[in-house]
Amino acid sequence: MTPPRIEPQDGVAWVTGASSGIGAAVALELARRGWTVAATARRLDKLEALALSAGGLPGRIVAHVGDVADPAAMAAVVEGIESVHGPIALAFLNAGIAPRNGPGLIDVAAFEQVFAVNLIGVVRGAAAVAERMASRGKGQIAVNASLAGYRGLPGAAAYGASKAAAIHLCEALRFDCERHGIRLQLVNPGFVETPMTKRNSFPMPFMVSLEAAAVRIVEGFARGGFEIVFPRRLAWLMKGMRLLPYPAYFWAIRKLAGEHRGGRRDGAV
Repeated sequence: MTPPRIEPQDGVAWVTGASSGIGAAVALELARRGWTVAATARRLDKLEALALSAGGLPGRIVAHVGDVADPAAMAAVVEGIESVHGPIALAFLNAGIAPRNGPGLIDVAAFEQVFAVNLIGVVRGAAAVAERMASRGKGQIAVNASLAGYRGLPGAAAYGASKAAAIHLCEALRFDCERHGIRLQLVNPGFVETPMTKRNSFPMPFMVSLEAAAVRIVEGFARGGFEIVFPRRLAWLMKGMRLLPYPAYFWAIRKLAGEHRGGRRDGAV
């Protein structure tokens, strides 16, 4: 049975990585639609500024500081949110990083840092909220991955691998979540105008504004379905690349990468 769709009257929304970028924009869009949003990130000042910016909206944003890389933090944050504001009905596990590559062919430290946030941070957040949703028989969890997780891209080994793992995680967990009444969704954006993509010096086709991305994501929450993916043109291109045999795929990527070899690719999509 397909889990029911979640509405603001079912509880509060929880957004991780909410201090800037997609997380902050989605928190504001949810507040515009009447949600009480518990915003989580490491910096209280950023969260408080975000909460103030939601003044006058139908909903509101409240700050709950936490670090997804801290093994105990997510359980404590969820406990704090629910004890003050009521049950978390919708969780958007968005926190993610794309650090610059260090020296050497393989930057082990970068892999450890990225996976601690982009994958294990997601797992900690999901684990903290899923059991509570399961006990209530209702809830919605969305994980922010990336089109960069579809196939390997040059210069994005750590970031892309972490997002590929997040995609695999959601595909596998969807079955168990549905049995417990939890709607699990996967968000796969392309290039979005955020502080992360501003560091990139290579062409980023079909760039989406932060505000437009937030609207598409939140509308995807309401619409249901497993994957929320945009922009469509880039998504279909990347989906098509997944079907190519390795010789054809590597040839195509070499051709594309060769045209822009001077650009530094730290976070891909």
